[in-house]
Amino acid sequence: MDSASDQKNLGNVIGGHKANLHNPNTSEEAKQHSREVLEELGLETGSYTSGPSSADVNIVGKNPGNVAGGYKATLHNPNVSEEAKERAQEKLEKLEKMGAE
Repeated sequence: MDSASDQKNLGNVIGGHKANLHNPNTSEEAKQHSREVLEELGLETGSYTSGPSSADVNIVGKNPGNVAGGYKATLHNPNVSEEAKERAQEKLEKLEKMGAE
């Protein structure tokens, strides 16, 4: 991503594909395309029959740089469990693949 507007647009793209997966009037072919796009971005699509995963909700509609900063803070916080640090590292890697940094 080259600019802040590109990052905002990525959030809109992700949101549009997620909405497509929930739309009962959308064809299965269109839903499959949306799943493929979301998976290419490193987002899980298996939970979309019941709604987006909590990890995805944390990213969409927010400033990816701030989200990444929160995950980095988690990694350096001595009061956070190792398990939480591992999850934060995984999410941070997903964000980096999406170009949030």
